[in-house]
Amino acid sequence: MQEIGIRRFGAVNWLGMRSLGQREISRFMAVWQQTVLAPLITAGLFLTVFALAFGKGRAPVMGVDFLHFIAPGILMMTVIQNAFANTSSSIVIAKVQGNIIDTLMPPLAPWEILVGYLVGAIARSLLVAVVIALGLFLALGQGIAHPFWAITWVVLGATFMGGLGILAAVFAEKFDQMAAITNFIITPLSFLSGTFYSAKALPPGFQILTHYNPVFYLIDGARYGFLGVSDSSPWHGVAVVGPAIVLVLALAWYWLRIGYRMKA
Repeated sequence: MQEIGIRRFGAVNWLGMRSLGQREISRFMAVWQQTVLAPLITAGLFLTVFALAFGKGRAPVMGVDFLHFIAPGILMMTVIQNAFANTSSSIVIAKVQGNIIDTLMPPLAPWEILVGYLVGAIARSLLVAVVIALGLFLALGQGIAHPFWAITWVVLGATFMGGLGILAAVFAEKFDQMAAITNFIITPLSFLSGTFYSAKALPPGFQILTHYNPVFYLIDGARYGFLGVSDSSPWHGVAVVGPAIVLVLALAWYWLRIGYRMKA
């Protein structure tokens, strides 16, 4: 007879993690018009507005044409917003509808649940990044200077913001709270992180504050991956973003382990 408390799936429940990850992927692919097509249209609108507003009169930034300069920032901003939305919406909807128990009851360890949710966020982010990158290539002839760094920063950004999405959704108990977190924290962080400007153009005090913001390094790293230019070294960015990811995921794991705001 199987002893109580002994996992029959071994040290890692690969089947459970894969099933959760596949569920998260299927969830966003079922509404691909909202999760894949809409980000492409949004990115295109940003580029169109800036092209119409500045035309060809805007001076190059860091030796790069302005539209080419902001293109990677728009891509990364869209990627991280989608990563956050994927994990946060999945959990908060399940909590509000009362079916979060379907995720908590299966024999999944807290870290396995965490990985399952992150798989969905990373998959959605990579798909959005590929679609927007293709659009940028067709519209601007935008290539990829360093493919390794471009992919690395997309994955790091998706992991970081996917983890933040889990924290926000666990903390929030209703849609209004989730909307407040998105509008007053996530959106400002995305827009005020060098997406449309170089950090070197800021006053000294704001430059210092910007370099304490992990999202700045995600935007800056993506710019390096696509253009080969950036405000800071990509390795310095990894040194800042890496510990931030560890901290966010550690807190998310802890909250999942103790059932913070998830269990009665």
